[in-house]
Amino acid sequence: MKFQVNRDVFSEAVSFAVKLLPQRTTLPILSGVLIRANDDGLVLSSFDYEVSSQTEIQADVEEPGTVLVSGRLLAEIAGRLPNAPVRVATEESRISVTCGSASFTLLSMPVEEYPSIPEIGAESGVVPAEEFAAAVAQVAVAASRDDVTPVITGVQLEVRENNLSLVATDRYRVAVRELDWDGGSVASEETITALVPARTLQEVGKTFGHSGNISVAITSRDDRELIAFSAEKKTVTSLLIKGNFPPVRRLFPETVDNYAVMNTAELIEATRRVSLVLEREAALRYSFSADGLILEAIGSEQAQASETIDAILTGDDTVVSLKPQFLLDGLGAVHSEFVRISFTKTENPNKPGPVLITSQSSREQAGADSYRYLLQPNLLLR
Repeated sequence: MKFQVNRDVFSEAVSFAVKLLPQRTTLPILSGVLIRANDDGLVLSSFDYEVSSQTEIQADVEEPGTVLVSGRLLAEIAGRLPNAPVRVATEESRISVTCGSASFTLLSMPVEEYPSIPEIGAESGVVPAEEFAAAVAQVAVAASRDDVTPVITGVQLEVRENNLSLVATDRYRVAVRELDWDGGSVASEETITALVPARTLQEVGKTFGHSGNISVAITSRDDRELIAFSAEKKTVTSLLIKGNFPPVRRLFPETVDNYAVMNTAELIEATRRVSLVLEREAALRYSFSADGLILEAIGSEQAQASETIDAILTGDDTVVSLKPQFLLDGLGAVHSEFVRISFTKTENPNKPGPVLITSQSSREQAGADSYRYLLQPNLLLR
């Protein structure tokens, strides 16, 4: 195999191919990136049985061929090459990479032992890339990071006719966002669901965020359900998480009469300041009244803190205790100048229900987006 390729194009392609590979793998061969050179250019692929990445780029191919090489090492080398065309050639079990005055020799890995890249089924639908990336960033933060319960480490994708919903939870909060879905001629009245690992979905959002549209294919083959995302000659596939996602949608109230509206940035900054004196896992006390919002951190014997900010309250005075980082995660996903925090009720009048965080276009006007973030008061975590 022998080819010449643009340095920046090659570096970006290798980086994309290895991005989703785990840092450590029990099978060393799965740490490789597969490079196929043919008359049309190069195809770079990686696969670890859970996720795969594949991209096509242009190159001047003198001799077609296929080679498997350590992915992260090649990515580090490609990212530091001088500004000149990259020449790659193979001879027996060795791969030479030259660029300007820099020269590297790498050992190839056995191609015949590498697993086959998953085949992608027919397109299920198309979503706007920028909107999808924003939705993933808003929702994935609420997914659990505890592998003990794999079903909540993912983001549930739910397709209903021309609508795609993203839902995530870690038991203490739930995030939901909806966006347009173009199912084309295969639009179905049935709900299609896919539970995708949150980490994979976040990388898809970052990688494809400026790609115009993303093609999505949900495939079931040989008892393996997977989802594929494709845009601009790049494809990422992921095995779906097996199991039943909890029915968290029913936790959202249809209407809430008791709520407060405040400036999003002011609430974020006040929360960060007051929480400085808190011990880990402790909660902040938020007291809402007609006079505004008081944030209080009891902290330790050495330090306490409080701050007051403006808030417009509708309904009764309310006091809730919230974990500051959980609240900040929700506020950071609200892309509006103002935010509405709504107070739900429980059967016990002395026990506050979850708070609902939504965007607010102005002090009086509710936001137009569909993002909703439901957070349990700290009292309910005990």
